[in-house]
Amino acid sequence: MNIRNVANLFVLLFLIWLLLTGTLELTSLLLGLALAVTLALIFGKNSNVFGRFRMTPKVFVYSLIYLFVLSWEIVKSNIDVALRVLNPKLPINPGIVKVKTRLKSPIGRMILANSITLTPGTLTIDIKDDELYIHWIDVKTLDTEEASRKILGKFEKLLEVIYG
Repeated sequence: MNIRNVANLFVLLFLIWLLLTGTLELTSLLLGLALAVTLALIFGKNSNVFGRFRMTPKVFVYSLIYLFVLSWEIVKSNIDVALRVLNPKLPINPGIVKVKTRLKSPIGRMILANSITLTPGTLTIDIKDDELYIHWIDVKTLDTEEASRKILGKFEKLLEVIYG
């Protein structure tokens, strides 16, 4: 049993519980603790999702920066997609592009893929090793390196510091 993975999963689940319930009532806290411990013991012992993840002050700061960057990219993309819907003259050139990531950690790749999908106008279709296949509302290039820079650039640098 990997104690670190169980502990990481427990902390993550309990924090999610606190955020979702929004209360510090004793009954709610005890129920959240019980659920988090149970799920962490069941699913965390064989999981290698967290890899060598360690929460350090640097990782904490980069995680906060990542949340701000992700939020800003979501806002920008929402505006871009809304303008394309409202103005039919704006180009729409949908297609699927292949991008390559430098991220080695499974959880880092998962967060990268989900961040791309959360950003309107892009959707992660598949992940194979270090390649992601992305549906892009306005394909600007089919070159893997340039597409990687345009789509992954803002996210990948921060996730590399956080997850390696």
